[in-house]
Amino acid sequence: MNPKKLIYPVFLPQAGCPFQCVYCNQFAVTSGESGDLLTAARARLDLHAEQVRSSGRPGEAAFYGGTFTALPQPVMTGILDHAAFLVDRGIFTGIRFSTRPDCLGEDICEILAGFPVKTIELGAQSLSDSVLGASRRGYAAQQVIDASACVRRRGWSLGIQLMAGLPGDSASIFLESVRRTIAMGPDFVRIYPALVLKGSRLAEMFSSGAYRPLGLDDAIDWVVPGFSMLLHAGIPAARMGLHADPALNRPGVVLAGANHPAFGYLVRCRWWRDRIEKELGGRAGGSLSIRAAPNFISEIIGPERCNIGYFESGLKFGKVQVKGDPELTGMQFILKISD
Repeated sequence: MNPKKLIYPVFLPQAGCPFQCVYCNQFAVTSGESGDLLTAARARLDLHAEQVRSSGRPGEAAFYGGTFTALPQPVMTGILDHAAFLVDRGIFTGIRFSTRPDCLGEDICEILAGFPVKTIELGAQSLSDSVLGASRRGYAAQQVIDASACVRRRGWSLGIQLMAGLPGDSASIFLESVRRTIAMGPDFVRIYPALVLKGSRLAEMFSSGAYRPLGLDDAIDWVVPGFSMLLHAGIPAARMGLHADPALNRPGVVLAGANHPAFGYLVRCRWWRDRIEKELGGRAGGSLSIRAAPNFISEIIGPERCNIGYFESGLKFGKVQVKGDPELTGMQFILKISD
């Protein structure tokens, strides 16, 4: 497994966005940047540069939170110029950013080709036209496919961001979005459950009863098979769930939805539970021994030993033991049932 890339983020909340999507209020969940956008972005890059000089750990300069390629062109190229200056000096290893699929045409890609861009993340959110329409995204699934192809032609790494539980979404529609995403061959995928944030259109829909968000268990049920599909396709799930942010914990910011600081961990724990249960094939009773690589033991056991409780109470095993086995590699595991 490749070591995780270091990322030095610069947040540009809703900067460049042509309008506010139903679920969005990024000022509620990020501290943002104050003052002139170009000046603030350069200042943040300089702060990160000092971090790198102190730590000796270069990484990619990343721009998140808005629609980077929809910024006024002098602002976008001004930010890129400063980031490229620091890349040339070995401070950063490259540039990455997130943007809307409908803001990444060939003309924009031609401009970006003059800078040390390494990674582009497309905020697709869904590959369903009906969900995109209900979420007021302003584009169709084909534009996601076209933008992905543009990224691929330029040789940049491609990331796709998906959301589960948007208006009009269902478990089957979400999994079809995952299938269509896999067909585009991204280098990684991020999955976020839709949250109801104060100040968003979704908050109004939730208040009126027009929208019902996913609860935590439902969100896990939706995402686990999508995670499994990505694993089988060899595509990393770079993140599942929002990054922990103190702003999310402020009273009244998140009104509803599957908000959990360790959502990805919960998904992986359920994935292990489901996989082991399938391998058991209906067998129950007696004692169960599970051996796996040591780094997966926590996920197999689950938070507060919930998976152990499931095997003992739900599947009627009198005793369950989980042991780390350094000879097992990857996600291999061995089950043994005894009287």
